[in-house]
Amino acid sequence: MKTNTATLLIHCKDQKGLVVSVTEFILNNNGNILYLDQHVDNHEAEFFMRVEWDLSEFHIPTEKISDYFETLIASKFTMRYQLHVNSAVPNVAIFVSHLPHCIYDIISRVRSGEWNIHIPLIVSNHEKLRHVAEEFNIPYYVLPITAENKAEQEQKTIELLREHHVDLVILARYMQVISPEFIAEFPNKIINIHHSFLPAFPGAKPYHSAYARGVKLIGATSHYVTADLDAGPIIAQGVSEVSHKDSVENMIRKGLDLEKIVLSKAIWSHVQHKTLVYNNRTIVFE
Repeated sequence: MKTNTATLLIHCKDQKGLVVSVTEFILNNNGNILYLDQHVDNHEAEFFMRVEWDLSEFHIPTEKISDYFETLIASKFTMRYQLHVNSAVPNVAIFVSHLPHCIYDIISRVRSGEWNIHIPLIVSNHEKLRHVAEEFNIPYYVLPITAENKAEQEQKTIELLREHHVDLVILARYMQVISPEFIAEFPNKIINIHHSFLPAFPGAKPYHSAYARGVKLIGATSHYVTADLDAGPIIAQGVSEVSHKDSVENMIRKGLDLEKIVLSKAIWSHVQHKTLVYNNRTIVFE
């Protein structure tokens, strides 16, 4: 991750002068553009853009960039935008239940230096994966959830996330449905991963059901969490071929491996500020 850059994510109605206005704003303030990508949804007549530039010689103080951009550019074009300064290290909370494959993958990418993120806590509804947290010296909070205590436990969880200034929540195979009230606290900041058999093969043993049907593809989907169960904006997906030669165990192994890869792609896109949500869809910039 670059440490002295800023990134703007922009969308608004398509109109003349958008690209030149944004790039001139950066150029006129002595910024050097490192990345620029844009997309126009012709059906919606909506413009999307991501631009990243070097801040080392930029004339506007970092804390004033948003104010200047709003006044000079965004208000003129009725833009919605996000400004991210990439020196800020995001705090990421990981939620788990029983399966360790995703959390191990996330932690290994952080510990190896591949990702510049901080994991201040792990949250679970079970004790089972406490050993993972202890292995990496990460605080582990267990909040068992039942129908009777769900609202209370979620409020405690929200308070924990606020206390640790969490920017992003990863549901690394966390086997609980998140309430709309919880989701509203972190809009487009909760990422989930699941197999791609939904809705055809729901339940606790989707691979067994898929095996019985003789499927030829298995997959995984990572998406932002919304109040509509497993129907949030998709960030990343992946598939793998299977055949009659694959046992249920082989399908599960391939499926878990895909889950790790697809979830990592989604997390990377988010923390690199490459995702933009619009009408329950994502624009994922390269």
